[in-house]
Amino acid sequence: MPSSAQPSVISGSTVLITGAARGMGELYARQAAARGASALVLWDVDKQGAEALAEELRSSATRVQVVSEDLSSLTGVRRGAELIRSQTGVPHVIINNAGIVRGAPFWDHDQERDVSTTININALAPMWLTREFINDMIADASREYRILNIASAAGTLANPGMSVYASSKWALIGWSDSLRLELVKHGHDHVKVTTFCPSYVSTGMFEGARGPLLTPIMTPKYAAKAAWNGMVRGTPIVAKPWTVKLAMALRGVLPTALWDYVADNVFHVYSSMDKFTGHGK
Repeated sequence: MPSSAQPSVISGSTVLITGAARGMGELYARQAAARGASALVLWDVDKQGAEALAEELRSSATRVQVVSEDLSSLTGVRRGAELIRSQTGVPHVIINNAGIVRGAPFWDHDQERDVSTTININALAPMWLTREFINDMIADASREYRILNIASAAGTLANPGMSVYASSKWALIGWSDSLRLELVKHGHDHVKVTTFCPSYVSTGMFEGARGPLLTPIMTPKYAAKAAWNGMVRGTPIVAKPWTVKLAMALRGVLPTALWDYVADNVFHVYSSMDKFTGHGK
C-alpha cells in the first residue's frame, strides 16, 4: 500500500482496532504490524481469537495488548480505555471497526438484543471510545493522528430489512464527518478523520445478501485496503465500490417515488437483503 505519508503515520505508532480478532479487523492489525506500528491494541469480545492473533503478531516485534471489554456498554468502554491508557498509552490511530447487523423487518427486532445492542456497538461505541482519547490527540500537535470509522453504504440509503442497522450507520456517518469538520474548524489539522462507506463485504456478516446491479460483493482484502489507504492519506470519505456514490447522487436528484422505482426495479437495492442469513441465527 504505497503512500509517502505511511511511515510518519504508522511507523512507531500505537494502533487501536476494535473488532480485531477476524475479518477486516484482523487485516488492519496485520497491516499495522507490517508497517512498523510499535504497539497494537486488539479489542474484541472474542478474547481467545484476539489472543491467538496477538501471539502471532508479537513475533514481528510489535507489542500487543488484548482488550475484551463490552463495547455496547459505556462502562465497558471506559474500563477498556483505562486499561489501554495504563498499559499501552494513548493510541495514535483508532480504527472503529467493530459492528453487528440484524436483518429483519423493524417489528421483528427485539428491543434489547437487536435495537439497543446494534445502536450501542455500531454508533455509540465509536463515539464513546474516541471521546476517551480525542483530547490527548488534540493536545499533541507534534505528530499525525488518525481516526478511521467503518460505516456502511447502508448509512447513505434506506433499504428494507436494514432499518436498525442503517440507522446506526447513518448516525456514525453524521458524527464522523462532523467530527472531521470540527477538528478542521478549530485548527487541529494533525488529527484526521476518515469515514469508510462500503457496500456488502464477504466477511460472513452479510451472508445471503445480494449485491445490487453493478455492485459486486467485495472481498475483505479489497475493502480493507481501500479503507486503510484512505485513513493513511486522511481522505474524508471513502465509498466503495463506485456505485455507492452513484446511488447517493441519484437519490439526491430524483423524486422519491422515481428513486424507489429505480432502486427496486433497476438496481435491485430493495431486494438485496431478501435472502440474508448473516452468521446464522
